[in-house]
Amino acid sequence: MKTTFNSVAFLFFGLVLAFASSPSALHASDHENTSPMENGSLKIFYLEIVTAAADETVNALEKTHGVTFGDAVPELGNARTADLKDGGKISVRAPLRDDEGPVVRPYILVEDIQGAIKAAEEAGATVALPPMEIPGQGLFAIYILGG
Repeated sequence: MKTTFNSVAFLFFGLVLAFASSPSALHASDHENTSPMENGSLKIFYLEIVTAAADETVNALEKTHGVTFGDAVPELGNARTADLKDGGKISVRAPLRDDEGPVVRPYILVEDIQGAIKAAEEAGATVALPPMEIPGQGLFAIYILGG
């Protein structure tokens, strides 16, 4: 029986984003049949790179790491994504606004997006965006802690 994880949370220093993958996007068998929270493990599921040099970054990653990026995904801000050997993904996109600077954001796998948001609030975080769906991708939420 193949089970799927329901949620992914992103942690980037002072800014945290919880992200839930679509049920078909991530299967337990891709991650050694372990829970993302089992034994206190941390699983980076999605690595987002935002840069004004998006095409150059994609080309460099393809040449140096042997990954293959697909076409731009509108639901992910026109990010181009590549599958990683461990079941995760890497994405590269240009800034969406003039005031968005370059950044790298690791998304960390969790089983319960609501629980992750609640734990963040209990730790003093402010929810900037409650869980909402990205069509075809899953759920995500944004909270800010220490920023």
